[in-house]
Amino acid sequence: MNRQRFYVKMVVSSLLRRRSRMIVALLAVAIGATILAGLITIYYDIPRQMGQEFRSYGTNFVLVPGGNEAAMGADTVEAALSLLPPADLVGAAPYRYRMAKINEQPFMAAGTLLEEVRKTSPYWFVSGRWPEAAGEALIGQEVADRIRLLPGNGFTLTGTGPSGEAFSRDFTVSGIMQSGGTEEAFVFMSLEDFEALIGEGGIDVVECSVSAPAETLEALAAKIGAEVPGLSPRLVKRLTESEGAVLTKLQALVYLVTVIVLLLIMICVATTMMAVVAERRREIGLRKALGAANHSLAAEFLGEGIFLGGLGGLLGAIFGFVFAQGVALSVFNRAVAFLPLLLPVTVLASALITGIACIIPVRSATEVDPAIVLRGE
Repeated sequence: MNRQRFYVKMVVSSLLRRRSRMIVALLAVAIGATILAGLITIYYDIPRQMGQEFRSYGTNFVLVPGGNEAAMGADTVEAALSLLPPADLVGAAPYRYRMAKINEQPFMAAGTLLEEVRKTSPYWFVSGRWPEAAGEALIGQEVADRIRLLPGNGFTLTGTGPSGEAFSRDFTVSGIMQSGGTEEAFVFMSLEDFEALIGEGGIDVVECSVSAPAETLEALAAKIGAEVPGLSPRLVKRLTESEGAVLTKLQALVYLVTVIVLLLIMICVATTMMAVVAERRREIGLRKALGAANHSLAAEFLGEGIFLGGLGGLLGAIFGFVFAQGVALSVFNRAVAFLPLLLPVTVLASALITGIACIIPVRSATEVDPAIVLRGE
């Protein structure tokens, strides 16, 4: 039997002889590693989860005409949207606006891509249904209250186009929208219906929902502003700043809990190993009297601690992902992705922490005086 195999057998035998005490230490390490692995998974997945959660509160990135431009051309808008990462772009809704009247009462008419609006404004509550066919419109709650319209009712939209020509067209109410904002005073229709009503023209604003942190959005805004003339990208500060503040606080909480868990693991392992050293004082004294070197004793105790740490880390990495999955499903109602590096990182971190925790017990073992111990003192 070579020295390595003998060393491993010695460490395992020592742990098995004190298995009740070591099982308690192993459970402590495994529980700590479970929390650690779960927090690491949540920490790296928080930006994605929070980004998706905040996207339900509306757009966070808008494109408006720049300089003296009154509107944006379709080619300009397409060039700007092409610079946004497709994987992060949740939706982009272009809008054209024109003041119009229903029964001589003025309202704002808006033409847009309604399928994109459903992505950028998922918080809109629609009684009825979204427009699906030509001649259908989605009206705000304020419009419905003032004109006394219900889903299925018809109305006539009148006004004047950009060139001064009058327009008039009949629409059917497909649904009534509630948002709690100024949009409730608008009449929404498809971009095709809007252009058929007042003619083709430029885009007034593009509302985008981008799943990215504030720093990334600022960089994208600077890039689009520099590379695409004729428009001005802007961030919706109330959303980007709120998202950044919440994310920072959650990450700080993860840091704090992680540090506390690591300290608890160290205390538990150190206490267990100190008790083991106290139990084995006579054995240690006898081995030192027979010529055992301090480094061999230190290697044995460190081996026991690192073995516990590695095994506990392995169990913790497995249960940590289960823990993170449960937290993500209960809080965000979304699953987390498994991190391939989670297993080796958790095992190495647990082994390192338990190794550090064994320093004081190892030092106590190497300071045992064989003469005093063998005299029974």
